Amino acid sequence: MTQKECFKISRLTWGSVDCQELAQRFGTPLYVFDTGIIRARCRELRETFLDRWENTRVRYAGKAFLIRAMAKLIADEGLGLDVVSLGELHTALSAGFPPERIEMNGNAKSHAEIESAVKNRVGRIIVDHPDELRTIQNYAEKAGIVQRVMIRVAPGVDAHTHKYIATGSTDSKFGVPADSREGSMLTEAIKFARECKNVDMRGLHFHVGSQLFDTDDYTKSVEVILRLMKELKDGFGFITRELNMGGGFGAVINPKIPAMKSEFYTDAMMKTLVEGCENYGLEIPRAILEPGRWIISEAGITLYTVENVRTLPEVTYIAVDGGMADNPRFALYQAEYNAVKVDDADGEIYRPENGGKVSIVGKCCESGDILIDDAEIQSVKAGDVIALFNTGAYTFSMSSSYNYLARPAVVFVENGEAKVVCERQSLDDLIRGQVI
Repeated sequence: MTQKECFKISRLTWGSVDCQELAQRFGTPLYVFDTGIIRARCRELRETFLDRWENTRVRYAGKAFLIRAMAKLIADEGLGLDVVSLGELHTALSAGFPPERIEMNGNAKSHAEIESAVKNRVGRIIVDHPDELRTIQNYAEKAGIVQRVMIRVAPGVDAHTHKYIATGSTDSKFGVPADSREGSMLTEAIKFARECKNVDMRGLHFHVGSQLFDTDDYTKSVEVILRLMKELKDGFGFITRELNMGGGFGAVINPKIPAMKSEFYTDAMMKTLVEGCENYGLEIPRAILEPGRWIISEAGITLYTVENVRTLPEVTYIAVDGGMADNPRFALYQAEYNAVKVDDADGEIYRPENGGKVSIVGKCCESGDILIDDAEIQSVKAGDVIALFNTGAYTFSMSSSYNYLARPAVVFVENGEAKVVCERQSLDDLIRGQVI
């Protein structure tokens, strides 16, 4: 069942499971994921990218949402995985994820992270700083392997998105500038990698930003990288065998609006890449993508129970039993959401008589603990259950125990079945490891 079809009946269902019953059975707050939507996104990427374009790969960006069950689902769908920490790598490996389909990313990798990536034979390490190459060489030499790596470059494209999720500008903390001049950070790194007997420099990586709803930033970045590839080949004989073009495909916030199609992005990037290689006389490199949010965001909802409703002259506050501890994204960069009352999903939108706005807020002791600043939702009262849509990405993975709130459980639903795949934290979980 698609998101839009879920509104054909008054009571909201997700994965053909009644959301009111989910709340009663598992409690709230509750993260709920329709795995059918996730699988459909994976199939779409196979059909529109992997099957349409030769020599391509997809690596799911685990930072968006990664638990063992998610790693297993992604592995079963035939995709690879992008991880950015020792914890993410451990989670993936503990779920049996094939290490050769894992790439280790991140801008400040520790020695422990690099050592684990090498020892576990991950497919690629994305070099974000030249100093990492020496560390990779040392551990690869000890392990007696040749570690394949790529180097992340900043293409100098300022993405049309919030500044906190733009990553491709020249002053970004990620990667090295796309500079092919003699003595640049990039060319020196490539030279050093060539001297390392246990390092195989495969190509280049870039990621321009997240929540992008047009293709201009992607095509501009590819054009920059194409010129760089030509210059590196002519100046240093370096052949870019692989090009990772990152992710960042926009995920819509309104469940009644059709999702962005993957080919909207992939076709634009691949046509630019193929035509550019032909024009520059370059071999077309293996093309890799790293979508995360686009795969998982719209598959997830969060259920909350209303604790109280407070009507003031200019605003009506709907206070729920969760908040910024389980979803800090509004507090971080004003992420937008939509919500409904789950047992009256098609009901009339509540309009306060005083003309003020309606805000859905959390229980944390912060004025910034807001989930939706100006919400359109049905009339609710204490005890009602509401659902926030499009919360699959960067909620569980960013959650905290602020105010000692326990992290919600995660439930996977599909075809009328519901299963807890991550248990709710207990009070003892919150104090585990503490000593007096």
